[in-house]
Amino acid sequence: MVASGLGVSQAHGASAEHVSVQWSQVTGASLATPTLQVVVNPLLRPPSPVARRALKAVQRLKANDVRFVPWLPYPQLAVAELYPPSQGKTFWNFKLIDPMVRAFMHASDDRPVIMNFSTIPEWMFQTKKPVTWPKNPDQVTWKYEQGTQLRDESLKTLAGYYARLVSWYTRGGFHDEYGHWHASGYHYKFAWWEVLNEVNFEHHMNVKEYTRWYDAITKAIHKVSPDTKFVGMAMAMGQSPRFLPWYKYFLNPRNHAPGTPLDMISFHFYASPSAKASPSQWPDIFFSEAEHFLTLASKVAQYRKDESVNTLLNVDELGSILPFDTAPKLVRPIPHMYWNLTGAMYAYLYVRLAQLGINVVGESQLIGYPSQFPSVSMVNWTTGVPNARFRVLQLLVRNCGPGDKMVHTNVATAAQGAQSGDQANQLFAQAFVTSAGAKQVLLVNKGESPIRVSIPGAAGAQEMWVDQITGSKPPATRTLPHDEFSVGGLGVAVVKLK
Repeated sequence: MVASGLGVSQAHGASAEHVSVQWSQVTGASLATPTLQVVVNPLLRPPSPVARRALKAVQRLKANDVRFVPWLPYPQLAVAELYPPSQGKTFWNFKLIDPMVRAFMHASDDRPVIMNFSTIPEWMFQTKKPVTWPKNPDQVTWKYEQGTQLRDESLKTLAGYYARLVSWYTRGGFHDEYGHWHASGYHYKFAWWEVLNEVNFEHHMNVKEYTRWYDAITKAIHKVSPDTKFVGMAMAMGQSPRFLPWYKYFLNPRNHAPGTPLDMISFHFYASPSAKASPSQWPDIFFSEAEHFLTLASKVAQYRKDESVNTLLNVDELGSILPFDTAPKLVRPIPHMYWNLTGAMYAYLYVRLAQLGINVVGESQLIGYPSQFPSVSMVNWTTGVPNARFRVLQLLVRNCGPGDKMVHTNVATAAQGAQSGDQANQLFAQAFVTSAGAKQVLLVNKGESPIRVSIPGAAGAQEMWVDQITGSKPPATRTLPHDEFSVGGLGVAVVKLK
């Protein structure tokens, strides 16, 4: 039996955080799906044992709306037409891309996925000289994406590329630019297609330009895959409100071509401490930045309500990035506590975003490693074994989801009299009545020290948790002997009451 948190004795003597729940007082219905994103990089390429173990973990997770993103650092793994068609010949090449798509779709087990081939072939842009890329497909480059102005301002070339790409995977192949048939044999179902990525930074677009591109791409894809729905924007939220006008503009149907679907929009958040901050300062920094993000997210939710109430909201990149994350080698070791800290922040934001009516909350990302954002990885990049970040997501997928009713929950510390409305509290708690009628309480310890918690009626309840002791192991379980118990530092727990 694993002792919850850092043990009862180590938290002994501290005032207990008293969690009271009004089970009949519903404060809102959760629409939020907990999930993750899978970003393409060389470690994801079959027959990599890391990819095999990591994708097996995804398959066992059984999460909906997992996001799959081939992107710009590896052009040969992300772009299916690296050279422009010329003199009756085209250069479509899926040899390196297909094995990763097959492995991902196998892991999805026919659950809905969000596909995003975010990197546009650079030959479509006006550049001073042709853009090159490494011969080695596994060599990272940050210089592939250069252009800002499309050569074909009619957008026919751009939209045609994406229509053929989708047709390759959903209709068994496509007719190329010269009318020749290219057979794939694939007939996947893509529930969602996200149109480009972090468009407020990549290619330096403005919102009017992106809106026009979105309209053209979705129209072309809809012709070949009429059941696919679309995700727009994929905005890098950052800590600045300067991009908030993008949402108001894009969500206004009058700014789109008639009939353009506004099914869902997405945006991103990463907590990021400065290089001077010590790990002991990280919890305060992460949760402070999370609060700022929630302020911005609430404004996006209001824009949705005002402009396009039926559009869904998706935070499909949520995590943290440490300094020097694109360096070829680790500049500093990543401390053990970090993985639990960023996992605890994800659990906290999952609930707070559910309170705002967000529909999808995606943890970022499955595999990272030195040079490719190691601090965002949800698995050990040398073994593929899930780390604490993945285990927290596993805990949420098993116990939380759309249809849960959030009920009034209060946290009070005997010594301080702090209430649940004070987000500076070390303990965060939210009670749910699940869609199956079960009563449960989600707990997040936002600090490194263990805390005592008291929940009336918890004696005999089942607790599932992830903390620094469980680490990369699956969530631990036990039956609580008393109403009062300990939650370890940076721990996440679900208490399922009888």
